[in-house]
Amino acid sequence: MLHRLIKIGFTLIAIYVSQSATIADETDSRSILFLGDSLTAGLGIAPDQAFPALVAQKIIEQELPFKVIPSGVSGETSAGGLRRIDWMLRKPVSILVLALGANDGLRGIDLSDTEQNLQKIIEKTKAKNPEVKVLLAGMLMPPNLGPEYTTQFKEMYPKIANNNGATLIPFLLEDVAGEKRLNLPDGIHPNPA
Repeated sequence: MLHRLIKIGFTLIAIYVSQSATIADETDSRSILFLGDSLTAGLGIAPDQAFPALVAQKIIEQELPFKVIPSGVSGETSAGGLRRIDWMLRKPVSILVLALGANDGLRGIDLSDTEQNLQKIIEKTKAKNPEVKVLLAGMLMPPNLGPEYTTQFKEMYPKIANNNGATLIPFLLEDVAGEKRLNLPDGIHPNPA
């Protein structure tokens, strides 16, 4: 998961930098907003082990002109993210990593509401910066909510990404979900490994 996210994140940064004006000096940094839930917050692990912090460390190592803004809230739904986005956009955002919807699915929230909330978050972000690059982190649901809900949930992320020209991570927890050695005892949240 982390390797794939970092690779995609750096790809987005490279695209952004190549399409942007030359950066004038060190003080002209751009922001990457990670808007998410407990996976983004790093529930159960040290804050410096959460994936936004690891991406930030790679950016520092590469001396790239980006600042990471980690904004993960445990238990956050897409509706909560929509309520928070205006506050988060008080400062310019160059890249939005949108990692919400998992808690919506676990609660069985109507997917049209989830899709609408994610769409509005992207629209609000683009209204503040039409040049923003969006990275949408998709999720999958366990089958306990029924095959129709599970399928529609899986299809929602590619649809939103396609409609918004966003880069899609099809499943944020790919190669991690269900792997006991890579998860905390709750079986849901990744451990530092």
